[in-house]
Amino acid sequence: MKRSRNVSLVILGAAAFGLAACQQEEQTDAAAFPDMESCIAAASQGGWFTKEDCETTFAEAKAVHAETAPRYESKELCEQEHGAGACGADSVQGSGGGMGGIFLPLLAGYMLGQALGGGRAMAQPVVPKAGGGFATPSGGTQVSRLNSTGKMSTSAFTKAPATVGKPPMTRAAVASRGGFGSSAAARSVGG
Repeated sequence: MKRSRNVSLVILGAAAFGLAACQQEEQTDAAAFPDMESCIAAASQGGWFTKEDCETTFAEAKAVHAETAPRYESKELCEQEHGAGACGADSVQGSGGGMGGIFLPLLAGYMLGQALGGGRAMAQPVVPKAGGGFATPSGGTQVSRLNSTGKMSTSAFTKAPATVGKPPMTRAAVASRGGFGSSAAARSVGG
């Protein structure tokens, strides 16, 4: 009886993995831009997004960036992960109570995606990565270049956890993750 129970559990587990493998992430049209003006220029060429989508998603991306961008205990640590000149002081959290400041990567641009079912456009900020390219605040989706379009998983537009109000990352925390974005499953777009 014990052996048949174990066999049943193994078969049940294999079936669950089989079903998970059959599910594919839904794809959507997506575009990445360095600023709202570039988006508006692309929208004027026709396509799936409008000038209003550009304006709305840019404002949304700025707000999401302020809430979810990775925060670091020093400018040097931030620039190590995002590149020289790519970081600034956190104006939302202030000086960090005498800790020497809190720093976050600057907003490098944003992605917009077409919501499935014809809903409003989705937004996601992107920040620079040391060594080139861009990534979402969690580091889970990477974009090789801005001013590009293509297909992307809808999960790329999942909002990262809030970092505002939380302690900034230390050198030890960054090292334990293996660097910016290393703990997330990377999805890359752009070419």
